[in-house]
Amino acid sequence: MMMSGISPTNAHTEISETLHQGDDHSHITPSEIAVGVVIGRASEYFDFFVYGIASVLVFPAVFFPFENRLDGVLLAFTIFSFAFIARPLGTLISMSVQRRFGREAKLTMALFLLGISTAGIAFLPGYASLGTASIVLLSILRVGQGLALGGSWDGLPSLLALNAPPNRRGWYAMLGQLGAPLGFFLASALFAYLYSSLSTEDFLDWGWRYTFYVAFAINVVALFARLRLVSTNEYDRALESKELQPTNVLEMTRSQGYNIVIGAFAALASYALFHLITVFPLSWISLFSTQSISEFLVVQMVGALLGAIGTVASGVIADRMGRRNTLGSLAVLIAVFSGFAPTLLDGGKLGQDVFILVGFLILGLSYGQAAGAVTANFEKQYRYTGAALTNDLAWLIGAAFAPLVALGLSSSFGLGYVSVYLLSGALCTLAALYVNRAILERGEND
Repeated sequence: MMMSGISPTNAHTEISETLHQGDDHSHITPSEIAVGVVIGRASEYFDFFVYGIASVLVFPAVFFPFENRLDGVLLAFTIFSFAFIARPLGTLISMSVQRRFGREAKLTMALFLLGISTAGIAFLPGYASLGTASIVLLSILRVGQGLALGGSWDGLPSLLALNAPPNRRGWYAMLGQLGAPLGFFLASALFAYLYSSLSTEDFLDWGWRYTFYVAFAINVVALFARLRLVSTNEYDRALESKELQPTNVLEMTRSQGYNIVIGAFAALASYALFHLITVFPLSWISLFSTQSISEFLVVQMVGALLGAIGTVASGVIADRMGRRNTLGSLAVLIAVFSGFAPTLLDGGKLGQDVFILVGFLILGLSYGQAAGAVTANFEKQYRYTGAALTNDLAWLIGAAFAPLVALGLSSSFGLGYVSVYLLSGALCTLAALYVNRAILERGEND
């Protein structure tokens, strides 16, 4: 896991002072924390993308057969957004659970809820068997996934960032973000295999359910991997030494609410691009293009690899330019890219493939530094809860409705609205970074 000129020995020496205190038999190295971060995020993103891809390829036919294809996808995207709406509530509930019963209880509850919700979708009969009840149950299970994701915050990314040397913060920050391209690659690969290997009837009848079975299995593995870390005494001491403990949300909002808003909008360009590169293009191709779905999923897999490369590169770039400068520069690049989006998406197979590959590379560079770029603004005692809520709010504002809005507007008024959506996200990021800089400079002058 150590790259960019960081030897395992040096990295261990740089941050082990906080992590290795006492003579406890349970020892956590920085590399173990990094592995825990990547495993945890990759499992969540795999679950996340399995649902997103199914919203395009499966759910319109299985749960909304009474609607035309376009309206079925739009309804599926509406339910897709429910998880992001529920996520902040999941964070609020989980913080209360952690204060009363501990971190292990909270994480176990969250990951079991995620697993149960995912498995429930795998076994859920379609509209042909249950009628409207199937849609209601799908909605409930999707809300359950959102509540679980809100409760799965374990503080590992913050712990890595706070223990990172000042000149390596960008590198450590990107590790958790690697879970996104890895999760998307695996989800796309699984769907591509099943979609190309089975008949349409078999795929819609039972084939798609295997993706949710796999997601459930991965969640179980992730549960044990993360519980192994959070149950050790050294992990507790490391979090306590950095004051990474849950705080009262109302108190934190009154004291640090502006930091939550600034942090969410500072990452908005990345989160807006996120779904417009991953989920939305698949819906557009399936509805308005003659390109093979299986081939397009393979293109998206290649894009995910480019996204992973971009994410790793973002750590190197951010350590040289600064995380906020990197986010600002990438927001400008996303704004430029938004101008080409309609031409590329409407440019046949070549244009669509270029949109995916270039978009994923830009996404990796930007998203690699999107999490927690301004959470250092939080006072120490509020950072644990503040980082979680900032992330939830960024997902809700930037990504929750992106596929629904982009597809709805583009199908009715043209692809130019994809540009408008991306451009608005880029401008929000630049505005938030400007406000954040002004606040910091005012604080230094006071």
